[in-house]
Amino acid sequence: MSQQLTIEPSGQQLSVFEGETLLDAAMREGFNMPYGCKNGSCGACKGKVLSGEVVHGDHSETALSLAEQEQGYALFCCATPVSEQVSIECREVSATKDIQIKTLPTRIERIEKVSPDVAILTLKLPSTEKLTYLAGQYIDIHTKTGKKRSFSIANPPHHEGFLQLHIRHIDGGEFSDYVWNTMKEREIFRFTGPLGSFFLREDSDKPILFLATGTGFAPIKGMIEHALANHTQREMVLYWGCRTLADLYMPELPSQWQQLYPNFTFIPVLSDPKPEDQWQGRTGFLHEVVLADFASLAHYQVYACGSPMMVEAAYTGCLSHQLPSDAFFSDAFFTSKDLK
Repeated sequence: MSQQLTIEPSGQQLSVFEGETLLDAAMREGFNMPYGCKNGSCGACKGKVLSGEVVHGDHSETALSLAEQEQGYALFCCATPVSEQVSIECREVSATKDIQIKTLPTRIERIEKVSPDVAILTLKLPSTEKLTYLAGQYIDIHTKTGKKRSFSIANPPHHEGFLQLHIRHIDGGEFSDYVWNTMKEREIFRFTGPLGSFFLREDSDKPILFLATGTGFAPIKGMIEHALANHTQREMVLYWGCRTLADLYMPELPSQWQQLYPNFTFIPVLSDPKPEDQWQGRTGFLHEVVLADFASLAHYQVYACGSPMMVEAAYTGCLSHQLPSDAFFSDAFFTSKDLK
């Protein structure tokens, strides 16, 4: 049994099968709907329900308030139709429209443990295949047990032939435990991608604030390297928040960017530095540090990636500093997925 979904203004019609969200159905049919976390936290997929009724699964009230629901708004990543026909308003993400999503084999080329709980995987792509993607997108790894795990691509598209993933070790996490304790170089996996609408918008000349916590640095690394390789003149400021100095797993790279490029600034932030860190830099919650530095964000773009708590707080805080809602782009990492 299925319900009918109409997407305006394109007029595209498609079926939504039992158990599918509106986002699931759109992705299955190749409609490139904007989205980030897919868990009802970031608000990237929020849009208007023009007719029909939907019901929501678990989601953050920051991403979709009760008042917004009463006004007819929905989060398409966790909304399922309850009426036979539903019509929504949603513009397609044109930049990803012509990018082909593929399922390909890949070989583990290198496993590098760069901190007590972060490993960098280098995946070698088949020599006969070219993977086209946008800096900031992600892939789904197919695990040995048949599950899928999502990881951002940390290298820019011009680094052809390889993909780099940053994987945090979560105790009890099925895949991250495997990476940390069992995985060997030259193993073969399959993956599906590229996926996601978290990518650098290059049709703007606005200055950019990048906000990352933990391994949320991965897709932002790809974005920055892509922008620098294309000689962007836009001002770029990276705020990278971690708990302790050891969690800041590759600070030498953005430090090097800052030395080489006058339009790039790197500001590391520790929320709970250890005494032995002898930390002299910025401390506190990442979003609060950012907001303390800017009286107004009216003319900026913000790209935020990391914990759902940071993404939610950054979204609310940035909008309170006059950032237009369509200038905030995000991807929230849910480590709980790895525990399922």
